[in-house]
Amino acid sequence: MNTSKKAFLFPGQGAQFEGMSKQLLTDFAGAKAYFEQANEILGFDIGKIMQEGSAEDLRQTKITQPAIFLHSVISAKVKMPADLIPAAVAGHSLGEFSALVASKALSFEDGLRLVNTRAMAMQEACENQPGTMAAIMTSDVAMVEQVCAAIDEIVVPANYNTASQLVISGTEAGVKAACEALSARGAKAIPLAVGGAFHSPIMDSAKQALEHAISQVEFHRPICPIYQNVTAKPTLDVVEIRANLINQLTGPVKWSQTIQNMIANDIKEFVEVGGRGRILLGMIRKIDRSVGMEML
Repeated sequence: MNTSKKAFLFPGQGAQFEGMSKQLLTDFAGAKAYFEQANEILGFDIGKIMQEGSAEDLRQTKITQPAIFLHSVISAKVKMPADLIPAAVAGHSLGEFSALVASKALSFEDGLRLVNTRAMAMQEACENQPGTMAAIMTSDVAMVEQVCAAIDEIVVPANYNTASQLVISGTEAGVKAACEALSARGAKAIPLAVGGAFHSPIMDSAKQALEHAISQVEFHRPICPIYQNVTAKPTLDVVEIRANLINQLTGPVKWSQTIQNMIANDIKEFVEVGGRGRILLGMIRKIDRSVGMEML
């Protein structure tokens, strides 16, 4: 087996772009079979939407999530040597499913089915209880956590992206109140144009739907450690992987902590796989500029 010293990272929602299947289908003969399989599983021509769809088409959660998953996973399958064992894998939110397939903990088919279930359940949760998110620019993580906890509405830290950027998530009233309180304390708050309050308690109904779907799927021991969002720690344990994957929908994405833990565990090179590129590497650059970074 070909053992790599690099960690492979997979992006989440927001990494979509127009024409995203075109290069894969044009340059890699093996990609077509994966798209045909995906079309059969999903019941519609996702490859065509990824190739010809507008930015608005690709922004729909039910399209965005399988599209990004497919772009990342198919990129890994056609570009990486089949016998490659990464030093570790991780994915940002949705990207955790791509990472699980890349590490062989999930099959391509089961990974896509779970992503589809997740996308549809999240879309429904967003429609049932509207919410929003905001990026908070500050290095005072404790302040953000304290402000969110003090507000009498649903609002929680959702993404710990870098040492100076968190994303908060919750009801519109909760996020608005938190932004006002944080701005008064010197933080910069930027409302995000998202479809709902991801990684917050508002996603509880989606969590239940995903938990049922995960219980029907076979997981395997991964070929390398996977660092999961809710713990930021490496694991090879299938029971732990299942539990963390279920909790991810309502729990925070501890991305900054994940990268810091990888570096502490002597991983010095990172490869971002799929999506419009360099979203995750941009975060890593703000965490530690000394490590090696590349796109696949």
